[in-house]
Amino acid sequence: MQSDGQLPALSVRGLSVSYGGVRAVSDADLDVPAGQLVALIGPNGAGKTTLIDAISGFVRYQGVVRLDGRDLAGLPPHRRAQLGLSRTWQSIELFDDLSVRENLSVASGRVRGWRTVGELLGRLRPPAESISQALSLLGLEKHADAKAADLSEGQRKLVGIARALVAQPRVLCLDEPAAGLDTHESKRLGQQLRQIVDTGMPILLIDHDMNLVLEVSDHVVVLEFGKVIASGSSEHVRRDPRVIAAYLGGAGELDSAETEQPAADQESANGAAR
Repeated sequence: MQSDGQLPALSVRGLSVSYGGVRAVSDADLDVPAGQLVALIGPNGAGKTTLIDAISGFVRYQGVVRLDGRDLAGLPPHRRAQLGLSRTWQSIELFDDLSVRENLSVASGRVRGWRTVGELLGRLRPPAESISQALSLLGLEKHADAKAADLSEGQRKLVGIARALVAQPRVLCLDEPAAGLDTHESKRLGQQLRQIVDTGMPILLIDHDMNLVLEVSDHVVVLEFGKVIASGSSEHVRRDPRVIAAYLGGAGELDSAETEQPAADQESANGAAR
């Protein structure tokens, strides 16, 4: 996917995850180039969340994960986050008794010494500035002082994404941000994700909302039973016979209206692989 000679922001090669005798992900490859939104899709049980769990260091894996060319082997989740690999979760847990701004302020904290050095060198924005930018990108300015408990589900999802953004990551991984949103909220979310990508922030997106995925993605990777079965543009993927078979049993063209899945991705292997 990266044809300009630059290293992709995130590169995954031959990644496999096993739980006992169950192979949840098998030899998966994908790239997330700078300034692009790459979607990871597949039927329930395909291994999508397991793949992101591995990339972010929450499950053991075989293979190689590189961030800006650096091999992340052996690094725990917090070190990967410090290096710029940020993610959201399917379940958005906010501090309900805090305001939106306060929720983002909590998330903006980093190792103080590195923050000081970064600010002195001009490579990191002060927390207030990064919080303001995240609020603006996601259209949350008017809700900045509202309590998280008073927000709608769609607004809570946006706060979850904003919380990941204030850490100023190198790559943002989103796990089903549109789950539970209505059509209008999902469409608005797609527009805001494109605004984030347009700032240069690469995104790896998992979602079951095919309208969202096919409209906003620069590149789509399809998993089935833990294996990559297709990779390419939205138009290429929606006509791929293997993808059509995976979603529709081999009948017709992949149509966004026919392929919306349940909100929760119930991927499992021995109760552990999601």
